[in-house]
Amino acid sequence: MARLAQTEGLTDIQQEILSAVRGFVDKEILPVATELEHADEYPQQIVDGLKDLGVFGLMIPEEFGGLGESLLTYALVVEEIARGWMSVSGVINTHFIVAYMLMQHGTPDQQQHYLPRMATGEVRGAFSMSEPGCGSDVAAITSKAVRDGDDWVLTGQKMWLTNGGSSTLVAVLVRTDAEAPDGASVYKRMSTFLVDKPAGFGEVRPGLTIPGKIDKMGYKGVDTTELVMDGLRLDSGSLLGGETGRGFYQMMDGVEVGRVNVAARACGLGLRAFELGVAYAQQRATFGKPIADHQAVAFRLADMATKVEAAHQMMVMAARKKDSGERNDLEAGMAKYLASEYCKEVVEDSFRIHGGYGYSKEYEIERLYREAPMLLIGEGTADIQRMIIARRLLEDYRIRT
Repeated sequence: MARLAQTEGLTDIQQEILSAVRGFVDKEILPVATELEHADEYPQQIVDGLKDLGVFGLMIPEEFGGLGESLLTYALVVEEIARGWMSVSGVINTHFIVAYMLMQHGTPDQQQHYLPRMATGEVRGAFSMSEPGCGSDVAAITSKAVRDGDDWVLTGQKMWLTNGGSSTLVAVLVRTDAEAPDGASVYKRMSTFLVDKPAGFGEVRPGLTIPGKIDKMGYKGVDTTELVMDGLRLDSGSLLGGETGRGFYQMMDGVEVGRVNVAARACGLGLRAFELGVAYAQQRATFGKPIADHQAVAFRLADMATKVEAAHQMMVMAARKKDSGERNDLEAGMAKYLASEYCKEVVEDSFRIHGGYGYSKEYEIERLYREAPMLLIGEGTADIQRMIIARRLLEDYRIRT
């Protein structure tokens, strides 16, 4: 059994779930991932298999038809999936963030309406904060919702929707300035709306257009899109939680969990890069011996393994902190920052070990080399994480005078 990235204290049920997912990854994902990725083909058969495994309902409570598992279980499942193909873990991530937001902030009617169908994968979630002109500066969004009788009318353009085309439910953050009291901060002028839509591209419902997929360097297979609202009319039941002014905080709660997910993806991708590197180093010979016997390569493997292990343990710590009910923005930020940076470094070291072959599309490391950079910017860039970490540290270590 592999020694790296092991997790102490797992229950028998957690171990059974992870064993089933690991077997699925080895049998159904790894053999086809590179071919599908190069073709930028949506992995429908893989997604259907994950539905059958119950992954889409992993953390949804049993009362709504899910498995009711912990964030730690979910993160470890994501790590396993990302080890096979990081794009597939992206299919799961946005779905789960929307389900989590519904679990934590939805009205009873919203929970009953969506969660049972999300648990089976019948309803697939995506969420949308960013816009073409604001990136990580969420306070600068300009999309808005205005009351019109009992309805809301939404207008604006959103950017970087993972699962934008394949999803059937999108949580969208917009401004509701007219509903905010005088003097309210910008963060209390935002609300989250739940937008039902059919899967597909083009004008998918009146006032809502999903343009075609954005062509990306990596992270292929999964669809990343824009979302354009032009007089999109929603009823009052579409407001998450039934209350305006809570959208920013609802989204940040979801993103906090999403950062643990991105850390888990980085751990899985880094582990796969190490596996490829350590195997190739024992098969490739130069100067009369395997390159693993050369000290320069051996030291590189040692560095890679240490980074894989450190990232995994920090990710586990952040997930367990959230599961305990404690605030974990510091730990989630640290885990996402460290794991994504280490992932990039481990992938590059594995690429170097492969030498010229690493540059060939015939070798899996070429795909990983293009996938790793996305983790440096997804769910907040490294610099955003450092801002969050520093802010929390100064809260805890403030000098008292």
